[in-house]
Amino acid sequence: MFWIRQIINGITQGSIYALMAIGYSLIFGKLLLVTFAFGEMVVFGVFVSYYLYAIAGLNLFLAVIIALPISWGLGMLVDKICYEKFRDEPRFLMLITTIGFGIFLKSFTQLIFGTGYRSYPNFIEGKIIVGGIRITYIQIFIILTTLLLLYGLNLFFKKTKLGVGIIALSNDLDAAKLVGINVNKSIKFGHSLGVVLGVFGGMMMVSYYNAIGASMGPILGLKAFTVVVFGGITSLPGAIIGGFTLGILENLSVATFGSGYKDIVAFVILILILVLRPSGLLGKKIDLF
Repeated sequence: MFWIRQIINGITQGSIYALMAIGYSLIFGKLLLVTFAFGEMVVFGVFVSYYLYAIAGLNLFLAVIIALPISWGLGMLVDKICYEKFRDEPRFLMLITTIGFGIFLKSFTQLIFGTGYRSYPNFIEGKIIVGGIRITYIQIFIILTTLLLLYGLNLFFKKTKLGVGIIALSNDLDAAKLVGINVNKSIKFGHSLGVVLGVFGGMMMVSYYNAIGASMGPILGLKAFTVVVFGGITSLPGAIIGGFTLGILENLSVATFGSGYKDIVAFVILILILVLRPSGLLGKKIDLF
């Protein structure tokens, strides 16, 4: 029973990682935008929902609904500042600008919301007992919501012109231009969509653990990056597999060695993949610079 509970916990956490990793993979793998501000954008978006709930007094779900369009706007702003003018320039310039913007956004978040951790409520309370195994409603909510979003994203990328255009950019940018795809519009939309997915994943994470802090950005960015590298930078299905794998392995390591080893798992996986298979499980080799 104990190990089954840990696997359920891992699937829940893996659902969150998968959603955040898809957002990161969309930006980094499909649009080939080098970013080191992803975690900071996620934390800022989550704090907006916290502010609307705890300070403005809005219903939690209403606060989330309002915070997501604001996160979309943040994605548009970052694209305008960090990417738009450097589309045809060496990509290390994007890297530098996103590092700078990430530092700014982290400092701005700490200035506005403080440096300490805050309590973030569960989206849904309660639990059920199945065969002696306790499953909370928030776990069911996270897993089902992630699966529905993954299904919707699959339809979007396969059935819509804009979604197909975003995927086409990563395959051949010049060919995408030749067939009439609006590259600038697709990049802006894809980047903002990636940010929103990351923010919503971050909301589910802090709701699951009931805590949020302005300093969480770097570790969230690292986890998303690790999952993407593990699954393959260019592969959205790989990001899903990587997310669930990391979530399960982290929880099994906590059960075996203690909570102090939880974050070490991400570093070990990242190092092993970079050494043994740099393209990841399902990815292909790309040249970012």
